Amino acid sequence: MKSYRKELFFNTATRREIINITPDVERALKESGIQEGLLLVNAMHITASVFINDNESGLHNDFEKWLESLRPRNHTRSTNTTDSRTMRTPT
Repeated sequence: MKSYRKELFFNTATRREIINITPDVERALKESGIQEGLLLVNAMHITASVFINDNESGLHNDFEKWLESLRPRNHTRSTNTTDSRTMRTPT
């Protein structure tokens, strides 16, 4: 079975950004020479995601509104804080 791996890196200009990676994925697939099989696209960062949908501005706007409702811009961060209940005592 033939396989091919390529890592793609993207930098965002804003706090949250939707990037159409279809041309990059198509280019990588062409480079692979593979014509039949499965293609896996995976976001390897905890705050990144890959979604498959139409590249449609109204849909992107709906995603932006939904994401903002999950964690508004003015939300204070509660992760990476010290909590005595979860602190470990050195042994």
